[in-house]
Amino acid sequence: MPETVVRELLDVYGRRYRVGESDRALLGRSRTWIGWLAGAAMFAAGVQQYGFGVLAPVLSRAHGWTFTEIVLAFGLWAVCQASVAFPVAWLRDRQVLGPAAAVVLGGVLCAIGLVTLGHADSMGAVFLGYSVAGGAGTGLVYATCVGAVLRWFPDRTARAGLASGAFAFGSVPFVLIAGYLLTVDTRAVLLDVTAALVLVVLVAAGLPLRYPPEHWWPERPDPRAWALDRTRNRNVVVNRPAVRHFRPGEVLRCRKTLPLYVTVAFAAAVLLFDVGYLATFVAARGGGPVLAAYALAVLALATGGGRIVLGRLADRLGRRRILRLALATGGVAQFVLFSAGEHRVAWGLLAGVALAGLGNGCCYTLLAGLVREYFGEDSVMQNFGVLYTAKAAGAVLGIGLATFVATAHGYAAAFAAAGVVSMAGAALGGRVAQPGRPESLLPAA
Repeated sequence: MPETVVRELLDVYGRRYRVGESDRALLGRSRTWIGWLAGAAMFAAGVQQYGFGVLAPVLSRAHGWTFTEIVLAFGLWAVCQASVAFPVAWLRDRQVLGPAAAVVLGGVLCAIGLVTLGHADSMGAVFLGYSVAGGAGTGLVYATCVGAVLRWFPDRTARAGLASGAFAFGSVPFVLIAGYLLTVDTRAVLLDVTAALVLVVLVAAGLPLRYPPEHWWPERPDPRAWALDRTRNRNVVVNRPAVRHFRPGEVLRCRKTLPLYVTVAFAAAVLLFDVGYLATFVAARGGGPVLAAYALAVLALATGGGRIVLGRLADRLGRRRILRLALATGGVAQFVLFSAGEHRVAWGLLAGVALAGLGNGCCYTLLAGLVREYFGEDSVMQNFGVLYTAKAAGAVLGIGLATFVATAHGYAAAFAAAGVVSMAGAALGGRVAQPGRPESLLPAA
């Protein structure tokens, strides 16, 4: 067998590539295997986010907790989940926390979060077990799996959309089953079984998970030709590579980071608002638990499908253009679903929910590509972690402030505010620009 010759190449943009090692030589099988592992892990981890909405009414009936207390626990969960991404990347880059250990640890914490929701009899226990432990566990899985996909598929940025989409898809079976079976009496059994399944899937998917060497590139295509091939690689035309590589500290100091950060925060705020409030809104308008479950399932399906479809479209049409279009769609969706819910038009409600998931759920998939193309690849996952904390800011806006608005002025004001915030994100997306490149030279996207 001929000896493997490993070389490091540079393209015209100054990006480095490690070539000479095939994925089969490194893994013993195709890199597609990593995509399946990451997708399975994300499928299991997403239950705690998209499944929470269907649990909220039952938790309130079980212990007399107010909806405000319950939804704030979800907001804290989102803050903890988003805040873990940067530390995970920092530890991984220093070879302190490997991908297998991160996902397995995340699986244990996710299981703790679900069991807590099934058995806790105090809000303090919910905040500690679900919000902190469960949120951190989900963040460990999310950050690790997105990083694995980006590293193994450097030539296919849209593959991150498949893993991110799986995060939304995973809650659909749980939400639909809960819509029919979840009661105060069945809560503990249903969540215990779900926790066990989540733990098994995350351990099984996490143990074989590996990262490739730094700057690894597959056998085909040739990276230097790919960087210039405007026919096969449309991404080169509409999503220009970074001018240079930024470290996390430089990202924080860069003035062009703020518009992107706020845009992601606005998108996250509206999505988290919908996840947290949708089931309760449907129930308050006489829709019942089954319609509420279907609404949440449609939200998750549209979010997952949108991340896959819009991720691919962004490679062809430009990430900034797709981001603005999606957020504008998500803003309109808030008015559609509220109006349909008020008038008890089920099909209109579900159509509005689908538009909301499609619009506001895509930002994380687009963010992975934008971070790479705006700030370079040397610290891509740490930089992604920095920008991903915008979800924590979005949780404060979409859960914290929305709770005040809904309590003081009702659902009409809350959904109207969500629509305006999403539209503001679409407008602000026009200010998103690549650092170091003159505005006049930016592609139209």
